[in-house]
Amino acid sequence: QVQLVESGGGLVQAGGSLRLSCTASGRTFSNYAVGWFRQAPGKEREFVAGITRGGALTDVENSVKGRFSISRDNAKNTVYLQMNSLLPEDTAVYYCAATSRINSPLLPNIEYWGQGTQVTVSS
Repeated sequence: QVQLVESGGGLVQAGGSLRLSCTASGRTFSNYAVGWFRQAPGKEREFVAGITRGGALTDVENSVKGRFSISRDNAKNTVYLQMNSLLPEDTAVYYCAATSRINSPLLPNIEYWGQGTQVTVSS
């Protein structure tokens, strides 16, 4: 089992920045590709960003490209999502996710989810 705990969400004005963190415990963090999904009210959960086990490859969804970036620190068992130039449409619950099945930044076949952290962007 892997436990994922997110932090760093909150309320921010449009144009502002937030950094989300997700800290893992329970298994060897570097065995997992990890990343972030989000779910806005009334919408399905969608992929935001992912990073491979060693951090060599990353991917971000087109609507956040150039504004969001993902990184990881395997020594700290933590993955980060830096969010800049936030827009009201970025408002959602952000979930950390992990998989050991495929080492892809697109994060297919998620095995573990965090509980989510709310990000609210006011206009």
